[in-house]
Amino acid sequence: MNKMILALKRHWPEYLIEAWGLGVFMVAAGVVGTVLFYPQSPIHQTITNPWMQRVVMGLGMGLTAMAIMYSPWGKRSGAHINPAVTLTFYRLNKIAGWDAFFYIIFQFIGGFLGVVIVALLLRDPFTQAPVDYVVTVPGRLGVLPALLGEYLIAVIMMGMVLYTSNQPKLERLTPFFAGCLIVSYVIFESPLSGFGMNPARTVASALPSGIWTAIWLYFVAPIAGMLTAAELYLQMIGHRNIFCAKLYHDPLYRCIHCGHLIHWRRPHLR
Repeated sequence: MNKMILALKRHWPEYLIEAWGLGVFMVAAGVVGTVLFYPQSPIHQTITNPWMQRVVMGLGMGLTAMAIMYSPWGKRSGAHINPAVTLTFYRLNKIAGWDAFFYIIFQFIGGFLGVVIVALLLRDPFTQAPVDYVVTVPGRLGVLPALLGEYLIAVIMMGMVLYTSNQPKLERLTPFFAGCLIVSYVIFESPLSGFGMNPARTVASALPSGIWTAIWLYFVAPIAGMLTAAELYLQMIGHRNIFCAKLYHDPLYRCIHCGHLIHWRRPHLR
């Protein structure tokens, strides 16, 4: 209990940032999704091709993710904004137990509040079909392809994060690569599963909509996929080559995972 209270006192800004990050992501998803898929939207009536709609949606979500990760707040918390990411870094012993716990709690809270904000602002166009709070449900091919799709994209995403974030020449590009993957996932994978890859993101839409179709796969697949990527990384490269739980470790921002204003490649900043 003392450790929990101490973690809250010391690290509450990072917890709030995680809520803010996923909240912003869900606001963007809700707004872009509504203008693209609500039948009475002028943009929907202009962009009628489903593939082009996914391209625009992907660009919107990919750029939003990049902006969150490159933002000063994102650099401070590490911009996990995904329980599967946090659990993977916990498995790798790169985030403390109570920090992981509160990261995940605040991710769920932030995602839900983001959806509520969009619902209050846009009302029926967002809350009614076909947008339906931008819920993630399996596509026409069913549950198994959705499960495999969610698993595969999670493996690729975490594999990329672990590799690039621990390479001196590539670490600054990790958010960019993550954003590019999100764009491609929305375009190519979303017809299979709706593109969740994030339990908190899926629950954020499911709670107000009441649509819980195959909710289990949006927990199982992302977590299993990212843990698989972590195990492969450990086997192929090793634990010593994992330096921090941040997706992009900027030495100008405090890090609750490896030390205040300490960068693992610049010890002279101590």
